[in-house]
Amino acid sequence: MAGFPGFSYLGPKSKNTVVAGGLTVFVFGVYFYTMRAVGGTDELQVAIDKFEGQKPVETNTNVPSKV
Repeated sequence: MAGFPGFSYLGPKSKNTVVAGGLTVFVFGVYFYTMRAVGGTDELQVAIDKFEGQKPVETNTNVPSKV
């Protein structure tokens, strides 16, 4: 990590811990952002409801079956 002079006083294990922490925070951030973006709109449920609304509605349920 020669590019970061602020980390020069840390030992190798400490530097690895800082990198691991940064990567962990990044991964969890991407995960929660993705879950929020995907869960925000339920496009599949909207499509199902629209399809169900287009089905013909049976009004007379007292008709005996033809079996």
